Amino acid sequence: MAALRPPVLFPLFAKVMTLPGIGPRLVKFVEKLVGENVVNMLWHLPSGVLDRRFAPKVGDAPAGKIATLTVEVLAHAPPPPRSKVPYRITCGDETGKITLVFFHGHADYLERTLPVGEKRVISGKIEVFDGRRQMTHPDHIVPLNQIEDVKRVEPVYPMTEGLSPKILDKAMRAALQKVPELPEWQDPAYYARQAWPSWRDAVRSAHVPGGEDDLLPSHPARARLAFDELLSNQLALALTRLKTRKRRGRKLVGDGALRAKVKAALPYSMTGAQVRTLDEIFTDMASETRMLRLLQGDVGSGKTIVALMAMLAAVETGAQAALMAPTEILAQQHFETLRPLCEAVGVRVEVLTGRIKGAARNAVMDEIAAGKVHIIVGTHALFQKEVDFHDLAFAVIDEQHRFGVHQRLELAAKGDGTDMLVMTATPIPRTLTLTAYGDMDVSRLDEKPPGRMPVDTRLVNIERLDEIVDGIQRAVAKGGKVYWVCPLVEESEDLDLAAAEERYAHLKGLLGMNAALIHGQMKPAEKDAAMESFTSPNGSKVLVATTVIEVGVDVPDATIMVIEHAERFGLAQLHQLRGRVGRGGKAGTCLLLYVAPLTETAKARLEIMRDTEDGFIIAEKDLELRGSGELLGTRQSGHQEFKLADLVAHRELLAAASDDAKLIIARDANLETQRGEALRTLLYLFEQDDAVRTLRSG
Repeated sequence: MAALRPPVLFPLFAKVMTLPGIGPRLVKFVEKLVGENVVNMLWHLPSGVLDRRFAPKVGDAPAGKIATLTVEVLAHAPPPPRSKVPYRITCGDETGKITLVFFHGHADYLERTLPVGEKRVISGKIEVFDGRRQMTHPDHIVPLNQIEDVKRVEPVYPMTEGLSPKILDKAMRAALQKVPELPEWQDPAYYARQAWPSWRDAVRSAHVPGGEDDLLPSHPARARLAFDELLSNQLALALTRLKTRKRRGRKLVGDGALRAKVKAALPYSMTGAQVRTLDEIFTDMASETRMLRLLQGDVGSGKTIVALMAMLAAVETGAQAALMAPTEILAQQHFETLRPLCEAVGVRVEVLTGRIKGAARNAVMDEIAAGKVHIIVGTHALFQKEVDFHDLAFAVIDEQHRFGVHQRLELAAKGDGTDMLVMTATPIPRTLTLTAYGDMDVSRLDEKPPGRMPVDTRLVNIERLDEIVDGIQRAVAKGGKVYWVCPLVEESEDLDLAAAEERYAHLKGLLGMNAALIHGQMKPAEKDAAMESFTSPNGSKVLVATTVIEVGVDVPDATIMVIEHAERFGLAQLHQLRGRVGRGGKAGTCLLLYVAPLTETAKARLEIMRDTEDGFIIAEKDLELRGSGELLGTRQSGHQEFKLADLVAHRELLAAASDDAKLIIARDANLETQRGEALRTLLYLFEQDDAVRTLRSG
C-alpha cells in the first residue's frame, strides 16, 4: 500500500531514525512517544512553552525566572575525588557573578564546553543560594553566534523517560524542515471563511508557539490541523459506508405473521421510539443493499424486543437469525428472555456458547446446519469455523464495543449478504457516534417502556457504612434484593478480587444471611450458580460483584444498588449499574458511596448521576469531563484515537467535517476532481490507506 503513496509524502513516511540525534539507542524511546515515522513527529504538538527571550545582565537577573545570559567563564571548581560535592563554575559580566552548578559533572566535558576566559550564552532558571546567584544544570550552553537559537519561545513537548527535551527538540526541528507544500484539500469557501493558514504553515506555526495562547485548541493553526484530521476520519468512514452499501445484500420482506403474534402476546405497548426504530430496520431489510445499523438504547429501553422483531422478520422469509452477546451470562439471559415468546409463536430458538460441549453441542450444531433452529443465541462461539448455518440472513451483535470489527465481519461471513444490527446499551455522545460509528446508520431508543420506575440516586460518604448495612437489612426483610459492587482497583484484578472477598465476608458476617459473590476469576459454572442463587426467589439476597461485566442480568426483585468508591468508576459504568435496579415495577435505590474529600471533577460526575437518569445527557457530560479516549476505552474495537482533534473543543469542526464528507461523496465519490486528488493525499497523510484501497477496489 505504501508504494501507492504520493511521492510528495515520502519524506514524511521516512523512519524517525533518519532524523539527526536519533540513533539505535534512542529510537525506541522516540517511537514509544510519537510513532515510527517522521509524520508522527508532526502530530506531537507542544503542550507548553518556555520563554527564553528575557536576556538581562547578570546583576539584574531575578530569582525564580528563566533568563538567557551572556557571560564570561571566570573559574572552574571541580569537586575533590569521591566527593558528593557538585562541580561549580563561576561566570559573570560587568554587573555581577553567577555560579553554574553541575551534579555528577564530567570535568573534560565541562572544560571543553565552558573554557575559562571565553564568552558563552547560558539559559536556565535563576536561583539564589546564600545570597549568590546560581544556575543548576543550564538548559542551554552555546557560543555567542548561536544566541538567537536560544533566545526564543521554546516549545515544551510531552516527554517519555529515556529521552531528553534537547534531543527531541533537535529532531523536531529537522522533521519540520521536511514538511512539503501540499495541494489544498479544503473546500475553498469554507477555508476562506475560517481564515486559516495553509497546511504547511499550520504545521510549522503549531510547533513554534509565540506564547500560551498559541496552545489553545481554537488557535488558527491548531484548529486547521484538527479539521484536517477530522475530515480524513469522516471521509474514510463515508467511503467505507459507500462500499458497504454497494455490496450485494438481499431483500428480506416477511408477511408479518410472527411479528403480529408476538406483539399481541406482549403485556405492554411498544414505545414510539421502538416503533420508529423498527420501521427504519424493516426499510433497511427490504432494500437490496446490506444493512449495517447501530441501535443505541439506554439500559432498559427495550432493545431486546426490537432485536427479536427484526430477527422474526428474517425468520418469516424462511431464513435464520443470530444474536451474539459478549459473555455467556448475557447470552443465557437473552435466550431465557426470547424463548417463551418464540415458543408461543412456533419459532425454535437455541443457545450456543463455549460451555456446551460434546454430544449436546454437536446436536445443536447439526440442527442449526439443517435449518431446524430459526434463531441462534450465543457468544463468539457463533463464528467459529465448525459452526455452519443453513441460511443466516440477519445477525444482531449485543454490546458492540466488546467485540472487534473483525469479529463482526466473521459472523456476517457465515451468511450470504447478511444484514447486521449492532446494539449498545452504552449511550454514546453524538460526536463519538460520528467518529467511531460513522460507517453505520444509527437508531436511538430514547424512551423508557411504560412501568419503568425512576431510581432514587443518593451520594453517601463511606463513613456511614453502618447505616447503609442497617438499611439493607430492612430492605431484605421486606423481600428486596441488593447488588453490592466493589471498588475498581486500577490495573489489578487481584486487588479487585481481594476487595470483593473482604466485603462479601463482612456483609455475610453482619447480615447473617445468604449472600453470593461473583468475580471475573470464577469458573463459568460457579458464576452461573451464584447468579442462579441471586435470581431465585428463595436464593441469596445480596450479590457482591467486582465488575460491571458480570452484572448484566435482569433480576426483577433487585431494588438496591450499592457502589463502593463510586468516584473511581466512569459515568457510563455507573449508569449501566444503576440500570440494573427498579426493573420489576418496584422503585429502585442507588447508593453511590464515596471517600471524602472528592476532587472537583469527581464531585461534578457524581452530582450528574444524582441529577439525571438520561443516559445520553450523562454520556455528553462524561465526554466533557473525561475526554474521548477514556470514554470509549478499548482500542481493540477499532476506535480511532485523535492526535490533533479534541472532540469537546472541536465538536463544531467535527460537524463541519461530517457535512463536508457527505458533500464530497455526493459530488465526487471516486475522488477524481482536482480537489478529489488533494483529498486522496489527505487520506494518505493521516494513514487512512484502507479508504484509498476502497476507492481502487470500487
